[in-house]
Amino acid sequence: MPERKRVAVLADSDTRWKWGALTARRLVPDHQLTGYLLRGRATPTARQLGEVGVRADRLSEVTCAEFLAEIGRERYDVVVLALVGGAVQAVLHGARALWPNPAKRPVFVTGYVGVVYEKLADGLLLRHGADLVLANSRHDAERFRAVYEGVGADAGAVTETALPFLGGAPYEPAGSRAHTVVFAVQPSVPDSRADRAYLLERAAGHARLHPDREVLIKLRSKPGEHTTHLEEQPYQRLAEKVPGGLPANCRLVYGNMGEVLDGTDLLVTVSSTAALESLHRSIPTAILTDLGIREALGNHHFLGSGCLASWDQLDSGLLPEGDPVWLAAQGVLPGPAKATPALAASATATPAKATPGAAEPAGAARSSAEPAAGAAYDAYAVARAKVAGLVAATRLPAPAPYYTLTTAPRYLPGILARHHLAPDGTPLPGAVRPTAGESRLRRRLRAHLREAARGAYRHGVQRVAPVIRRLGEL
Repeated sequence: MPERKRVAVLADSDTRWKWGALTARRLVPDHQLTGYLLRGRATPTARQLGEVGVRADRLSEVTCAEFLAEIGRERYDVVVLALVGGAVQAVLHGARALWPNPAKRPVFVTGYVGVVYEKLADGLLLRHGADLVLANSRHDAERFRAVYEGVGADAGAVTETALPFLGGAPYEPAGSRAHTVVFAVQPSVPDSRADRAYLLERAAGHARLHPDREVLIKLRSKPGEHTTHLEEQPYQRLAEKVPGGLPANCRLVYGNMGEVLDGTDLLVTVSSTAALESLHRSIPTAILTDLGIREALGNHHFLGSGCLASWDQLDSGLLPEGDPVWLAAQGVLPGPAKATPALAASATATPAKATPGAAEPAGAARSSAEPAAGAAYDAYAVARAKVAGLVAATRLPAPAPYYTLTTAPRYLPGILARHHLAPDGTPLPGAVRPTAGESRLRRRLRAHLREAARGAYRHGVQRVAPVIRRLGEL
């Protein structure tokens, strides 16, 4: 029986842990998963991890330097970096310091957890150097390649896939009217208290106007918890100030988004990735235009989707349906999808050339990535073949990020320093704390102090900062 591949996922928030762990499952179906949570402001709580519903064989909290020490000591076949761009860049430079010459090293995979609507060039160039940079759709893959080719960087790592959490049972209409309406809120979109209060009041107003419907306000986190983005104005606190309170058929809910969508008849959001999950299942989906269609809101990404609508239109009974052409370009078309020219082209691109004498590269497994006539297309088949070829290689070249001390002599050192790495990618003195001989009591005390400091930071963001901001506006 072949040995199970060892996969490590490093994530810095609950949503990125979900993306990373599910991506690992798609790329290496039979694997032993070790999870690492990057220590920081958005490190998820036990409740958030439980809600995500993806478990690892082992899970621990680390710094960037500690993670590099781990992958240098332990032998992993694949490392999935589910992080913000700067952290990805730090790990890749740290990996280059660990393996400066062709060697048997892990295959590094990274990508995006959802809709990419801002900082495209910055985020992509910070991810360059990974063996695979996953794109969630044909549209994203074309944009990613254009950015890399535009700076003269190798674009072979870009690989078209799909969001790993797309799935679930297709929507079955509950008659001609929506019985359960879900408003999927976002931590930082919109960011102003007035706009967030407006959207909440409109949701409550929709519930009053349609007493036969149940309106659920789907929350991302509880007060004091942080997600990928900062939430200064939690809807829980805004709900306490809704005039007259929330009606009986409108309530706040938590839980796994996939499970919530199982009972949803209409999904409403500003620009949440939940919209893509909903559209994939053919659930009527509305992208709100009440606050305008603006890049800052991210709803401009849905131009052409057929889903743009206001609360007024939803109050009048509109149930938007996604445009099939737009859905196909975004990789969320319900049902079996066909291979696209861009996908076929990506199968021939090898992100990292194996050293001569190595096992067959990813391209050799290309036939397994191509669907048989009439078969459903597997969005991860090409990526899986690439990973398998790279894992089988005897040696892989050192990671080669676009950003170096030559191309970004001012920008790169600051990014690495934030993760306690020197300009050459090696850990700064004291970045890796020795744990040998440390008592269990001391470790627990340090963990409690760390959590207390994190709680103080979150309290400052959600309580103190808004007050100071309002005082400054007087």
